[in-house]
Amino acid sequence: MTWRAKADLLIVGTGVAGLTAALRARELGMRVLVVGKDAAAVGNTAWAQGGIAVVRQEERDAGDSVRRHVRDTLEAGAGLCDPEAVHGVLEDGATAMRRLREAGACFDTAEDGTLSRTREGGHSAFRVVHAGGDATGAEVQRALNEATSSEGVPVLEQHCVVELLHTDSGAVGGALVLDDAGRPGTIQAQAVLLATGGIGQLYRSTTNPEVATGDGIALALRAGASVADLEFVQFHPTALRSASGETSGGGRRPLVTEALRGEGAVLVDVHGRRVMRGVHPAEDLAPRDVVAAAIDRRMAATGADSVHLDATCLGAALPERFPTVHAACRAEGIDPVVEPIPVTTAAHYSCGGIVTTVDGRTEVSGLYAAGEVARTGLHGANRLASNSLLEGLVLANRAAEAVQRDLRCAPAARTALGSGALPAAPVVDRAALRAVMSAHAGIERDAAGLAAARERLDEASVVRPLRTRETAEDAALTLTADALLASAVERTESRGCHRRRDHPDTDDRHWRRGNALRLDVSGWLIRSTPGEMRAVA
Repeated sequence: MTWRAKADLLIVGTGVAGLTAALRARELGMRVLVVGKDAAAVGNTAWAQGGIAVVRQEERDAGDSVRRHVRDTLEAGAGLCDPEAVHGVLEDGATAMRRLREAGACFDTAEDGTLSRTREGGHSAFRVVHAGGDATGAEVQRALNEATSSEGVPVLEQHCVVELLHTDSGAVGGALVLDDAGRPGTIQAQAVLLATGGIGQLYRSTTNPEVATGDGIALALRAGASVADLEFVQFHPTALRSASGETSGGGRRPLVTEALRGEGAVLVDVHGRRVMRGVHPAEDLAPRDVVAAAIDRRMAATGADSVHLDATCLGAALPERFPTVHAACRAEGIDPVVEPIPVTTAAHYSCGGIVTTVDGRTEVSGLYAAGEVARTGLHGANRLASNSLLEGLVLANRAAEAVQRDLRCAPAARTALGSGALPAAPVVDRAALRAVMSAHAGIERDAAGLAAARERLDEASVVRPLRTRETAEDAALTLTADALLASAVERTESRGCHRRRDHPDTDDRHWRRGNALRLDVSGWLIRSTPGEMRAVA
C-alpha cells in the first residue's frame, strides 16, 4: 500500500445521501471521511429535476397529510412496500427538509412567501417542492457541497473504492481505494456507509451520469451483504431523444421532468394521438411504470423511436418554470414553447438495492447504506415520483445516528485486515454489456431473453485485477447485471417496474414478497433471507 487514512465513519459517495450523512455525523462528533470517484458535484443528485415530495403541516393542500402520502406511495409500490418503512421515512420528511434548508438549500416560493408546490404522477396532491424551476437536484447538491466545505468535512475526490475490508471478527472496518493516480491505499474506519447511487449505466439509454455503475451493489455483495428487488428498474417515461445520443450509441440522456405533465403537458404519438388516453384513469399522471410501458408499446406500434410531449399549453411560462428542460431542448434545436418535445424511455432509478433497515443498517456489522443504493422497503416495485431525494435525506440522517449508537455499544476498535493485493473479478466489456441488458432486461422481459443475456455475459466475462477505476466499474456493472438478471428470472410475474411477457399477471400468492440474493463462499449468487427483510403487509 502506498498510502493510508483513518476515520470513525467512511462514506462512499458524494450525493445527497453521502453528504447529508457526513454533515450529521460531523455534528454528532464523529471523524468523517467522504470518498468520491469523481468531482463532488458529479452524481445522480445534481441531475434530479422534479423536486422533493414532502408533506409539511404548515404548508400543504387542504386534506393532504402524511397518511395520504403513504397511501400514494403504497399504491405506486404495487404491493411490495414495507408499510412501516414507508410511514417512518415519510413521517420524518418535514424534519429532513428543515435540516436541508438550514444547510443552505433554497427552494422556489410563491408570491406569499410559501414554498411552491407541484404535482407529479401518482401523487394525489400538490406536495412536490422544487428549486430553480426544474433544477432541484442541482440546488441540493450545491447547498450540501458548500455546507460540507464550510464545516471542514474532508472529501477525497477522484478516489475509487475497489473492495471493503473486514476485521478479524468479520465486521466491515475500512476499504481498499485507488487514488486519482491509480495508487492503492487503505482507509481504516469503524463503520462504512455506502451512498453510491444507481445502476443506470447498465443500459444504453439512461438519465444517470457516467458514475452510476452499481459500485455499492457490488461492494456490498462481496462484503457478505444481501441485495433485493434488483429486477425493479424504473425507466423514466420522458427522456429527451437527442440526435447526439443516437449517433454516439447512447449514454446519458437529458431528463424531461414529470412535473411538465403535472402542469398540463400531454403525451402524443407521431400521429398526434394521445398516448395515455384509455390506458389509466390518471392518464398522463399515471405511475411511471404504466406510462413508460405505454410509451414503449406505442413506439412499437407506430414504428417510431420516440413519442412527443406536448407542453405548448404552458406557452411563454415554460422557459422560466422549466429552464433546464428548455435549455436542453434548445441545444437540440427544439423550441418547446411552440413545438412538442421528442421523448423516449430511459433507465432512471433502481427501486431495489442493498437490504437495509430504515436506519441504514445492513446485516453485516459495520456496513450501512443510504440513498438509491439501499433497499429500505419504501419504494416497493415502483418508486413514487420525487420520493428519492426525500429518502436520501431521511435515511442519511438516520444512518449517521445509527452509526453513533452502534459505535458506543461496539467492542474496542480492531484493525481491518487486508493482504494489500488488488482483488480480481469477472469483467465484461461495457458496450457489450449495455447492449445485452438493453435488448433483454429493459421494460419488458421474458425467460428466453433473460437466459440469453446471462449466457452472453457469462461467455464474454474475463477475470481481471481491478487496477483502474474503469476496470473496477466494469466489474461492478458485471456483478450487478448478473444479480439483476438472476432476480428477473426468479420473479415469474409482472409487477410494478418488472414486466414479463411470458408471465403478464401479478401473482400475489407467491410473489408478494421481496426477492433477495447474496454471494456464497464460492462467489455464486444464491437466494437470501436476511433478517432485515420484513414481511409485506
